[in-house]
Amino acid sequence: MNKKFISMAMAVMMGLSLTACGGSGDAAPEDSSAAGGDSAVTSEVANKDKPLVWFNRQPSNSSTGELDMTALNFNKDTYYVGFDANQGAELQGTMVVDYIEKNADKIDRNGDGIIGYVLAIGDIGHNDSIARTRGVRKALGTGIEKDGEIESAPTGTNTDGSAKVVQDGTLEVGGKTFKVRELASQEMKNSAGATWDAATAGNAIGTWSSSFGDQIDIVVSNNDGMGMSMFNSWSKDNKVPTFGYDANNDAVAAIAEGYGGTISQHADVQAYLTLRVLRNALDGVDIDTGIGTADEAGNVLSDDVFVYNEEERSYYALNVAVTADNYKDFTDSTKVYEPVSAQLDEEAHPTKKVWLNIYNASDNFLSSTYQPLLQNYDELMNLDVEYIGGDGQTESNITNRLGNPSQYDAFAINMVKTDNAASYTSLLQ
Repeated sequence: MNKKFISMAMAVMMGLSLTACGGSGDAAPEDSSAAGGDSAVTSEVANKDKPLVWFNRQPSNSSTGELDMTALNFNKDTYYVGFDANQGAELQGTMVVDYIEKNADKIDRNGDGIIGYVLAIGDIGHNDSIARTRGVRKALGTGIEKDGEIESAPTGTNTDGSAKVVQDGTLEVGGKTFKVRELASQEMKNSAGATWDAATAGNAIGTWSSSFGDQIDIVVSNNDGMGMSMFNSWSKDNKVPTFGYDANNDAVAAIAEGYGGTISQHADVQAYLTLRVLRNALDGVDIDTGIGTADEAGNVLSDDVFVYNEEERSYYALNVAVTADNYKDFTDSTKVYEPVSAQLDEEAHPTKKVWLNIYNASDNFLSSTYQPLLQNYDELMNLDVEYIGGDGQTESNITNRLGNPSQYDAFAINMVKTDNAASYTSLLQ
């Protein structure tokens, strides 16, 4: 018994001695974890040096369209992901003209020799909206140049053709010359200040149809959310072709019911690029990996679906017209793009945490198409993404939820206004 007691006493004394000297290898990590709690930093990289992708809304001056190169060069791992707005805008305009040419015998509903259209403008200060308005007016010959660019301001009401921001165009179809007139256009902004508002567009077509009746031969919208609202409210029942943009599932399906067409901005490619650029920066590999150059899983994009502008540090997905001829190929807008659908090895690409926001949780394209695609890709790329939905009105509704950026390894930002990049980068300084 005495020997057992002496042995136990010696063991206790040795344990106390080791603790006092810091001899326990587990003690320090336990203390560190206790101090950090749930808000412990995920990496030792300074927030200002972490990968950052701007997406959907390119940092730029909303009045002039000039790119915000300070924001695009925030750090060496900063990029923008969007789509080729000008190419898509021209494609939408061409799609409308093609429809008119194919349906010349019935397009002029009241037979007055004038093809009248109304235009739903999303956001007068958004580069994509500006480009789409210009694209339609250019194709239909109704645009007026100002300072070397086609005017993109709304016309208000223009039934007599006297508006100063547009002109009457002409189209020769089947040996007949039609006058083309923008009867009315407006920014679809609701009373709370949110733009691209579908409900506002639905109300607008009600007003326009009551005022113009069968003068309206075509309805054009800067996006499908507004386009479908007008289609369901009026133009479907009146068999007036409506053209949108985004290739949302409901718009694609509606082509079978008379929706004129839409533009796919390859959201599947955009969503992939948004996360792939972050993944590459986090892994410290060439930014082209899995994009223009195949990765170890075989993921690669062909050069007919995207372009990269090195000077602008921007990746742009290319657009495709979706019409009655091909709409069945676009019925599922949330399906990942097959050439980049292979799972990355988690050992080689360990899980990283990403903060990502959607500027407006109610936006149809972003909520029903873009975010589901992102959620499909984040798993494939081993990214733990926290999705933040904004109100579409203020940056603070989003930035207030980035209280501790040190929790994250990378950031993907979709701004409310293109001018406001500093609202986010100031939090990362």
